Amino acid sequence: MDHDSDNIPHRGRELLDVLARLGGSARNTQIAQVMDVSEETVRRLVKALARNDMVERVHGGTFLSRAQDTPMFSGALEHNAEEKTLIAKQVSQIVEDGMVLFVAVGSTMTHVAEQLREMKDLTVVSNSLSVVASLADNNGTRAILAGGEVIRSERGSFGRAAEQLARQYSYDAVICGADALSLSGGVLASNPLEAELTRALRENTKRIIVATDHTKFGARAANVACPFDQMTDLVTNVAPPEDFAPVLKRAGVKVHVASGKGIGKKKNSSGAAVNPPASRKHKSKK
Repeated sequence: MDHDSDNIPHRGRELLDVLARLGGSARNTQIAQVMDVSEETVRRLVKALARNDMVERVHGGTFLSRAQDTPMFSGALEHNAEEKTLIAKQVSQIVEDGMVLFVAVGSTMTHVAEQLREMKDLTVVSNSLSVVASLADNNGTRAILAGGEVIRSERGSFGRAAEQLARQYSYDAVICGADALSLSGGVLASNPLEAELTRALRENTKRIIVATDHTKFGARAANVACPFDQMTDLVTNVAPPEDFAPVLKRAGVKVHVASGKGIGKKKNSSGAAVNPPASRKHKSKK
């Protein structure tokens, strides 16, 4: 990478390289994990880099000032960050050590990856650059990038190559976000390639866990990623609206509300579940 200033310390250059590998933006927690330093160290480095106009700061995150398409993703990381952290913690209560997981792209999935770092011996396949960078060589976890054509604004890879690699695995759970939740369509995505990849993996997994915040209920997006009757778990930060609740119940979806209460206790605690806590028996896929 070409740096403008000779006054940038070695650690600062390392941080810039980490940001570049993560696609141009990341949460400070994730940068600290990759660099194996404290968040306070990252904050100090970011302040110095910002004075040299090398990076720009958002709440809890940093992006390269020159990457013209990074503010979109950086804004998504900042938006509802506390809620996304709670959602991610709840997801980590559903999965178990040693599982085989697919983790999709998206800002919520970046938060999920941070929480999965506490788990051991996972096999995580992902098309997200941020997820793979966060989990690689951590607590015995194998992180596998489903490589394909990289879409910089999505911080991920897509296309036939990514799909072919991802379909080689049998998953305990596929974890994905949503751009919208629709009464008629189910889980929707704005990116048709993202929706196509999720659809391709439905037959390769025991569970589909959708993690998304309350703003996606009733939102609009064009592409069906997963009908409600094909998913097993919905993790969100508020109880679903009254018109969604019966639809999700009929579809057999277990809804987990990540309120913060009970999170961090022994896994499978029923404290945060609207419906009874998820069992290890999974409904058959249609």
